[in-house]
Amino acid sequence: MPASARTIIHLDLDAFFCAVEEQRDPTLIGQPFAVGGRPEVRGVVASCSYAARQYGIHSAMPMAQAIRRCPQLRIVPQRFAAYRAASTEVMARLTALTPLVEQLSIDEAFLDVTALAASGEHLARQLQRTIREDLGLPCSLGVATNKLVAKIATDVGKAAARTGLAPSALCIVPAGTEATFLAPLPTRALWGVGPRTAEHLAALGIHTIGDLARYPADALMRRFGKHGAALARHARGIDERALEVTHVAKSLSKEQTFAQDVQEEAVLRQTLRHQAAAVASALQRKGMQGTTITLKLRWSDFTTLTRQTTLSTATNQEAVIAATALHLFTETWQAGLPVRLIGVGVSGLGTPGAQATLWESVLPQEEQRRQVEALLEEVRARFGERIIWWGREWKPAH
Repeated sequence: MPASARTIIHLDLDAFFCAVEEQRDPTLIGQPFAVGGRPEVRGVVASCSYAARQYGIHSAMPMAQAIRRCPQLRIVPQRFAAYRAASTEVMARLTALTPLVEQLSIDEAFLDVTALAASGEHLARQLQRTIREDLGLPCSLGVATNKLVAKIATDVGKAAARTGLAPSALCIVPAGTEATFLAPLPTRALWGVGPRTAEHLAALGIHTIGDLARYPADALMRRFGKHGAALARHARGIDERALEVTHVAKSLSKEQTFAQDVQEEAVLRQTLRHQAAAVASALQRKGMQGTTITLKLRWSDFTTLTRQTTLSTATNQEAVIAATALHLFTETWQAGLPVRLIGVGVSGLGTPGAQATLWESVLPQEEQRRQVEALLEEVRARFGERIIWWGREWKPAH
């Protein structure tokens, strides 16, 4: 391994809610069951056992549909306090190994173990065994030289272990083999490639990550701006981001569930603008800024998607948050597709030094505008010149 190479482990707890429920009730082990709400109250599958997945059941599916697919399906109510307690125990095992832990969610985390003497594979197997023996929880892990490839390694390992049981997968990508490992995978496996980007890439004859890696980087930059440059790097397995060891759950968001599904683009975009304004206002009141903008969409069949992008500079400005969220919406939504829920969030939060907020009178008015314009220019460079409209310019779509 090159002297400068890092060793990153990505850990994902397998069917986490279900694994916790099996500890409470061992009769659930090996049985098709789902954690979630009752079908008579429009309940949704929050998680389901691997036995249930054999029937085509998946998370975010309406429970009534899950019952139709598997009439013998057992329904278990959610116990979030138990899941949070189990997650805390898991994270304690990770931080006992290294303080460089980035928790992505209640059941997922990155670890940077570069400084440890043992190999990444040895440490990953040790973690997997410790979490299984101490806590009775199965997990899958990916090991690579960066976060991007480690996360994809976990996904590949889990996909290869479809047996009806918890995969408990372990996938190792040795240093120097990142591009070879990624090459046969579809472009959608890459972070930042949504349905719309995948369509644009396919139109260029780019279907796999290998195709993308072979495509001229300057041509991708001309077509996709800064996002094209990132695609070129990621397709080659290059990801230089460090772990964010602060609590990732620090975020602010605004969501709306519609009384009736909405498929009018103008309504959805206007809702996003209002939500961006509310999130920006909340950030400014708290004296905080964030670097990662997230869009959340839920379709009429309860399938839920999140898409996000990270800016180079933190922001709490409505124009920047709105422009970024609208781009993610354009990338993800297909015309006429009914939307049940839509939301905007900002994470990677922090405070701008001693300032109450970056945009208060501590900064001269001209300096405030300069910093806003700098961020807007980044958004334009990444997503296109016409992604941003000032209020006096914007006209609703017809």
